[in-house]
Amino acid sequence: MALIAGLDRRIIYHFDWTLLAIVLGVLGIGMLSVLSASYGGPHSSFHPLVVRQLMWIAAGLAVMLVAALIDYRALSTYAYLLYFVALALLGALSVVGHSTMGARRWIALGFFHLEPSEVVKLALVLVMVRYLREEPPKGGIRLLQLIVPAVLVLIPVGLVLKEPDLGTALIMLALAATLIFAGGLNLRALLGLALAGMLAAPIGWHYMKPYQRQRLVSFLNPQSDPLGAGYHVIQSEIAIGSGGEWGKGFLKGTQARLNFLPEQSTDFIFSVFAEEWGFAGSLVLIGLYTALIARGVYIARHARDRFGALLAIGLAALVFWQVAINIAMACGILPVVGLTLPLVSYGGSSLIAMMAAMGVLISINTRRYLF
Repeated sequence: MALIAGLDRRIIYHFDWTLLAIVLGVLGIGMLSVLSASYGGPHSSFHPLVVRQLMWIAAGLAVMLVAALIDYRALSTYAYLLYFVALALLGALSVVGHSTMGARRWIALGFFHLEPSEVVKLALVLVMVRYLREEPPKGGIRLLQLIVPAVLVLIPVGLVLKEPDLGTALIMLALAATLIFAGGLNLRALLGLALAGMLAAPIGWHYMKPYQRQRLVSFLNPQSDPLGAGYHVIQSEIAIGSGGEWGKGFLKGTQARLNFLPEQSTDFIFSVFAEEWGFAGSLVLIGLYTALIARGVYIARHARDRFGALLAIGLAALVFWQVAINIAMACGILPVVGLTLPLVSYGGSSLIAMMAAMGVLISINTRRYLF
């Protein structure tokens, strides 16, 4: 309770209702998409996925409200503690992790499967911001000053790749790069990092799983393996393309109904939505995401301190990178890496973690009026 400060009518008055409205809009689209992806016909009852998703949304809204009431500045004190707890959860996967389709990414908690990588993304943003909160030296952050941030990001990246989960690893690297750049990176250091990234690419290729390499190869030519590694992309492109300008209509998408689309309630849920709502509906969804990211940038620009500004940038970047990679993957622009669409895909851990991030954004925006 000590973390909750300034709990009076001013919080309600200055509550970020705009951000809440955008989040509810995306959640509504997500709920319709999960319902469509699991629809079994006019004579079937609600699929368990739909019921569980409604539960996750309710839990997520509660978590978002609690996060909004917490003074975000207090998170700085607990940043490293939360980071090490998240790492411990990742480490526990090798012992108590639940394995599905060759990946050990979840910890079974009875009624709920916790995905530690979703917690780690938030913890990484928090600990990176905690380290970068001091004003950079004159001339910007140099390479030697990047040793600690590099260690902070490479440890969880290594643990996540062990699951394996290439998509989350890429998101964490993108988040770290965004925050370091926003923190005031020196131009020479930026060029040095770019060169290091190019040199590290062959090493990354060497340590990839065979199926991950095949996905990258099939990305360039999906037709080379249409029933194997290229199947996901081909079916996704068919679904999106068949939606046309206005879509086939709610619950009328054939790719989802006939189960051609793989992972249609999670990784490829955008394809389900695009087939039924078409180009127009896709523009609405992308417009909502754009508004959400823009709101995060607005909050960062108006934050009262550097910690709040960088934290808002990191959380906005979390939404941006996941949306950009997921939609690009569904459209065949990027390789398939396995990544959910924020606030739309089915899943408890991803949805609740993202709702917590939205709550922190509201806290940052609200408290610029309170102190």
